[in-house]
Amino acid sequence: MIAVYDADGHAVGSADRATVYREGRWHASAGVLVRSSDGERIYVHRRTDTKMVFAGMHDCLAGGVVEPGEAPADTAVRELAEELGITVLEAGAPRPLARVSWDGRWQGRPMRCHLFAYELRYDGPIRHQPEEIADGWWWTDAQLRAHLSDPKWPFVPDTRVFIDDLLT
Repeated sequence: MIAVYDADGHAVGSADRATVYREGRWHASAGVLVRSSDGERIYVHRRTDTKMVFAGMHDCLAGGVVEPGEAPADTAVRELAEELGITVLEAGAPRPLARVSWDGRWQGRPMRCHLFAYELRYDGPIRHQPEEIADGWWWTDAQLRAHLSDPKWPFVPDTRVFIDDLLT
């Protein structure tokens, strides 16, 4: 089950993930941009080919959908631990970075999501969750921007919407 939102960004209920995606209902997701302590590099990863949405695509946010009754900041912390093995006990809490609403399309259907981005400075170990992350590496903002300049490079479309708010 995931939280269902209205167009204005207020939680209004819950539904199973497949229904939300199939019917194009508004929902929310939260992700964390992991930046090196010196601010020079960001962690980029490729999603597994088995993900329900955006399978096999690249992203610079470790994140996921907001569960019923969960605040986006809590989702960000939960997903950071699940996907990259980074906990707030070892790294501190991510700080809010940006928010945007995306009324897009995915596989011919509406995909409507309120996106919450956070940032964390971190140089410790990263441990991928094998069901979600296929590979990952550190890039500079310039390296990521160079790849993003190719519209055919498979990068998740919702993060692409507010990439200028995320990168320096």
